[in-house]
Amino acid sequence: MVYYPRVTGMQNKQLQQFINSTIVRQNQQIINEQTGNMDTTVVDLYGYYEIKNNQRDVLSLSLNNYVYHYHAAHGMTVIKSLTFDLQKRRQVELKDLFKPGSDYVKRISELIKVQIKERDIPLLVDFKAIRPDQDFYIADKALIIYFQLYEITPYAYGFPMFPISVYALQDIIDENGPLGRMAVN
Repeated sequence: MVYYPRVTGMQNKQLQQFINSTIVRQNQQIINEQTGNMDTTVVDLYGYYEIKNNQRDVLSLSLNNYVYHYHAAHGMTVIKSLTFDLQKRRQVELKDLFKPGSDYVKRISELIKVQIKERDIPLLVDFKAIRPDQDFYIADKALIIYFQLYEITPYAYGFPMFPISVYALQDIIDENGPLGRMAVN
């Protein structure tokens, strides 16, 4: 059973339909990734969602899907997030949160390196930098950058999540975008 959210009650029905179809499409893509290329039988498949932010015209949510294949050593979970700028009526990617030309990859990567050291996070390989399209969501006054299972840490560590205050990025965020609105008191 896979649960996912459905947006209702918006005045802009076209935007509401866009958000809902994006959620369904992303969920189906996750399910296809988890089940499509395997020769084994799926024993368990379930999913749930979390609303991470729904204020200041920013909707950010995560879709969490778990699958267990017959005879697998353990199940695998995938988390994918969607963030929508309701003022601009569109889905946003990580790059859209920052001023054009700003080196957000370098800044965020440096902040994550500090957290890795402070939190003594065990890595599979040396952490160099995030991807320009790294997984993220917005939660109140923080940008949460995260990595999939096995992406940088052993499976047992789970999903490494790195909260970064909007104030640590204030000089490079787009003031008219989602993070800019979250930074306003």
